[in-house]
Amino acid sequence: MRCNVVAIGTELLLGQINDTNSSWMGEQLAAAGIESHLQLKVGDNLARMEDAISVALVDADAVIICGGLGPTHDDLTREAIASLMGVELVRDENIERVIRELFERRGRVMAGNNLRQALVPVGATVIPQTRGTAPGLICPVGAKVLYAVPGVPHEMKDMFERAILPDLMARSGERAVIRSRVLRTWGESESRLNERLDGIIGELDTLGNPTLAFLASGWEGIKVRLTVKAADAVAADGVLDEWESRLRAELSDIVFGTDDDTMESVVLHLLGRNGHTLGVAESVTGGLIGGRLTNIAGSSRVFMGGVVSYASDVKFGVLGVDRGPVVSEPAAIQMALGARRVIGSDVALAVTGVAGPDEQDGMPVGTLCIGVVLADGSTHSTTTTLPGVRDQMRQMSVITALDFLRRLLA
Repeated sequence: MRCNVVAIGTELLLGQINDTNSSWMGEQLAAAGIESHLQLKVGDNLARMEDAISVALVDADAVIICGGLGPTHDDLTREAIASLMGVELVRDENIERVIRELFERRGRVMAGNNLRQALVPVGATVIPQTRGTAPGLICPVGAKVLYAVPGVPHEMKDMFERAILPDLMARSGERAVIRSRVLRTWGESESRLNERLDGIIGELDTLGNPTLAFLASGWEGIKVRLTVKAADAVAADGVLDEWESRLRAELSDIVFGTDDDTMESVVLHLLGRNGHTLGVAESVTGGLIGGRLTNIAGSSRVFMGGVVSYASDVKFGVLGVDRGPVVSEPAAIQMALGARRVIGSDVALAVTGVAGPDEQDGMPVGTLCIGVVLADGSTHSTTTTLPGVRDQMRQMSVITALDFLRRLLA
């Protein structure tokens, strides 16, 4: 089974929006064992859209078209598909009713052009909308099929998982279960991970099932994905469990989680498991750590708050840091002690460093000093040098600091 992807939208070509949808779908298709050899982007022009979809369909069994299902004049995916199918667009009364009810529940007046979203090519199957006003479509083109989904990521993902992937698997005649598991790592480069796992990779290459892939995720670390095909879910999970154990034995504590775990969610879990609260003192990260922690639902049970001590005088006056150089491990420890005292938390994490463009206190750009006070009162610190320009260094500082705390808590 081969499925290509076409992303619709002039804004994608202009670089106003990053096409993360195609990347996500490519990853999901690969994990399901479905080949995808071509991804295209095309602007909101009917003739060029038809050409792009036709090209994508030439050597594929299916094409997923993402975007262009909105209510405005330049949302032309429905028209392009109807033209390629050689059919008319007709209004679907059930979709119209759903759209009207959605606006009524929200207490908003519906514009007349919203009913364009109720137009469906004759012969198409509707993927009901559950998160927005635009339904998806499953459209036969001879022996092949076109799928259309909204460009809004959470709407697209819902329809892909709920309708498109099951339909693709049914059309392929594939009866096996395909499952993936991702190990989240921090602290090693992709090339170094490859070296450490060279023996396991060789074994897997010989077996052919499961497979292993590295997915670089910027300042989120490197993902190691295992994908297995098995007769059923129980068998698949058994194989994944076995090889996950092998990988963890090789990679040790650089594995911080699996699948949708994030560094901040893991840290919050470890603290919550022990009934401990957390406070932070941030200098170089300027509140980014607190922001990441509070993005996690339920974090208020653990995270009490933070002090953004960007200016040295705040470090001295609020946190009680000794006057002198502030980019050092002693300063980071004093910041953590001050945060624990001011906030009243059981555990405190502090970061200070140099994001650039100039050095500070004789320390080069990229320097990060981390201080931690644990619930038993013990203090811990480390200094590292991070690569990258200012924003990259600050973002990497967040994950590096949380990882240092994670290792102390584990």
